[in-house]
Amino acid sequence: MKSKNKSVNNKIPKSLIKSLNPHQEAYVNLGLKNPKNGEYMLAVYHLKPGKGLNILQASCEVAAESSTGTNFKVNTETPFSREMNALVYQLDIKKNLVWIAFPWRLFDRKGNVQNILTYIVGNVLGMKEVKALKLLDIWFPSTMLEQYDGPSYTLDDMRKYLNVYDRPILGTIIKPKMGLTSSEYAEVCYDFWTGGGDFVKNDEPQANQDFCPYDKMVVYVKKAMDKAVKETGKKKIHSFNVSAADYDTMISRCEMIRNAGFESGSYAFLIDGITAGWMAVQTLRRKYPGVFIHYHRASHGAYTREENPIGFSVLVLSKFARLAGASGIHTGTAGVGKMAGSPKEDVTAAHNILGFVAKGHFFEQAWGRIPEKDDDAIKLVHEDLAHHVILDDDSWRGMKKCCPIISGGLNPTLLKKFIDVMQGIDFITTMGAGCHAHPKGTRAGATALIQSCEAYIKKIDIHEYAKTHVELKEAIDFFEKKKLKQPSEKS
Repeated sequence: MKSKNKSVNNKIPKSLIKSLNPHQEAYVNLGLKNPKNGEYMLAVYHLKPGKGLNILQASCEVAAESSTGTNFKVNTETPFSREMNALVYQLDIKKNLVWIAFPWRLFDRKGNVQNILTYIVGNVLGMKEVKALKLLDIWFPSTMLEQYDGPSYTLDDMRKYLNVYDRPILGTIIKPKMGLTSSEYAEVCYDFWTGGGDFVKNDEPQANQDFCPYDKMVVYVKKAMDKAVKETGKKKIHSFNVSAADYDTMISRCEMIRNAGFESGSYAFLIDGITAGWMAVQTLRRKYPGVFIHYHRASHGAYTREENPIGFSVLVLSKFARLAGASGIHTGTAGVGKMAGSPKEDVTAAHNILGFVAKGHFFEQAWGRIPEKDDDAIKLVHEDLAHHVILDDDSWRGMKKCCPIISGGLNPTLLKKFIDVMQGIDFITTMGAGCHAHPKGTRAGATALIQSCEAYIKKIDIHEYAKTHVELKEAIDFFEKKKLKQPSEKS
């Protein structure tokens, strides 16, 4: 074991190093030279050791279990297999932080994201050697990005289809979540679209319920969309949940939508990425590269909530969604809406999946596949910062962007607040009750949302803008009155 300690490593007591057994020593190199040399995927965990272990011992056990090893050294090791060992290369004892380098050649070739996660947040989350283990950040070298698809149809493509460039994509989730018939569902879509909205999504549990047959829902949504487009003169989009019990059913739903006559660009495929699985996400990306792949993260809170000691962060989930090829993923409301989350966590995740280069919690991630110092790579960084469309006709140079999708407790009165927290307009917002609870109904709710966005673009306070826009005034009166009636945090 090498012990040329650097950075926080020089504060590690020698007693910790001496406490390691020969098995554990094979999974640590505190003097690892240049971990960003392209051979390793890097990870930072928050770790608290289990009973009887110190943090370095527990870290080595995690590195072993998440790469080549088990709880004892085995006689079947080979010199090559030892080269595949994950290595603890840095510690921050005061903050219980552990940096581990994973030889990325460990992982199944040709873009198998679930295989990576099986290693790094698989069995290790159940080890008794740890009482807290949370993956906080991840770093992919360009050599590894070469193996993965990344998004194909992006927010830029959606903007081009809708001809919307100066604001967020304004969407809704149909409410009530369940219980509407196929016809009733399509009627609400129509009301939102004719009220001015762009984008409608199935709620994540919607499937082929007996009261809302999937085939009829698809047909009726197509008719409602056609009528709304004719009346408004503007393109519309619907995101269909294609999550299913098996591969064949999922694909049959995709084909049903494609065969219903929808114009290319007017539909997206929503997949419940955690519950359906990464294989479903990557299947859709590869089979339908011309379709927006909408990753809904139902059940993510079991892993990502900040108070959870076991799991992974929103940032990690979002980065893997981009790696897998999702066009967009829900990233949270950053404390503005009803979902748990903070600007530090949710906005960092959003920026990391949007940018060509972005700072995470611990790593600065570059999504380029060519050397960072290459003139064309530097040019891409500058163009991205200037909000130009990049990687359109030179996609070999890097991985395309993944769009943040924002839902959960937002309404027209909170749009500007969220844009300010987000520090930009590159996202899709899908307000549910924020539109459908409007006193005058869904169409007025959609119009209020549009008016709120207009006020933002014109830099006019929404209360001032509402003096000449009745739907927005009604929304402000309703939602601000409801806010005042909410119980205080201390009650």
